[in-house]
Amino acid sequence: MSAPSRPPKFLAAILLALTACLGASVEVSRPAAARAVAVTFDDLPATMAGVADSDAAQLEDVTRRLLAAVRKHNIPAIGFVNEGKLFVDGARVADERRIALLKMWLDAGLDLGNHTYSHRDLNTTPLEEFQADVLRGEQVTRALVQSRGRRLQYFRHPFLHVGEKNEKRRAFEAFLARRGYIVAPVTMDTDDYVYAAAYARAVRRGDAAGAARIADDYPRYMEEVFDYFEHVSRRVTGREIPQILLLHANLINADRFAAVAEVLVRRGYRFVPIAEALEDPAYRLPDEFVGSPGNSWFNHWEVTAGRKPVPTPSAPEWVAQAE
Repeated sequence: MSAPSRPPKFLAAILLALTACLGASVEVSRPAAARAVAVTFDDLPATMAGVADSDAAQLEDVTRRLLAAVRKHNIPAIGFVNEGKLFVDGARVADERRIALLKMWLDAGLDLGNHTYSHRDLNTTPLEEFQADVLRGEQVTRALVQSRGRRLQYFRHPFLHVGEKNEKRRAFEAFLARRGYIVAPVTMDTDDYVYAAAYARAVRRGDAAGAARIADDYPRYMEEVFDYFEHVSRRVTGREIPQILLLHANLINADRFAAVAEVLVRRGYRFVPIAEALEDPAYRLPDEFVGSPGNSWFNHWEVTAGRKPVPTPSAPEWVAQAE
C-alpha cells in the first residue's frame, strides 16, 4: 500500500498560519487523556418549580424519560431525595405513587442519597433542627435501598451550604459520619434549575416556541460550564480531576439530558460512580470553607488557599427573565 499523500509545502504553511490565527482568538478544547464525571441529580422525586405539573402521572413521565436518557449512556448516576415531596397535601403517610418513582431509580440500577426532608439551609437553620431534618429525610429512602441489599451512604447539602461557621460545619460532619454518611461534594455546579424553571413556565403557558428556544440553548450552556470547570480544575489542582456534576430531576433534563450527555461524551468523558470519583486525592485537599456562596468545591479549595472564590457560570439573562 502506498503512503498517504502529503499536502504541498505552501498549503501546509497556510494551514499552520490559519491554525495560529484561530488559536489567538479561540481556545479549542482538547479532551484530557482520562476525563471522568460522576452525574448526580438533586431534589428527587422532582424539583416542583422545574416541572409543568406536579401530579403523579406527570412526575412518572418525567422520571421515566430522564431515566431513559441516563440508561442510554449507561451512566451510574445517583439521585438525592427530599422525602418531604413524598407527602401530598399534608398527608401523614407517604404517597405510594411517589415512592414508586424512587423505586424506578433503584430498578434502573441507580443509587439514592439523602438530601434532607425539606431542603433546609444549614447556614441559617440551627444544627439540632437540621440534623432532625436529615433523620426525617432518610426513613423511606433507607428502607428502599436496604431492600435491594445496599446501604444509604451519601448525603448532599441543600444549596451546597455546609454551615456558616467552622464549629457548626465540623459538628454536622461528625453527625453524618456517625450515621454512616459520606458527603457528596460538587465540582461542576450549574444553573440548570434556572433553565428548568423558565422551561416549565413556557410549557405550562403553552409557549412551544419559547420552550424550544430555552431547551435548545441548554446543551450549549452546559458545554460552557464543562469547559469552564475543566479550566478551573487545571488551575486549582494542576490537572483535570474526576468531576462531580450537579443537576436536578426536572422536565428540561427529561427532555434534554440525552443531549447534555452527548456533549460530555464528545468532550472525552467516561461516566463513573461517585465512589470512584471520590477516590481521587483532590477530594482530600484542605477545606476550611464556610458561609456563602456554597457552590463548587473548587470554590472551597480556592478560598481555603486564600485565593478568589470560583463562581458558577450564570444562565443567560434572557433565560432567567423568561416569563
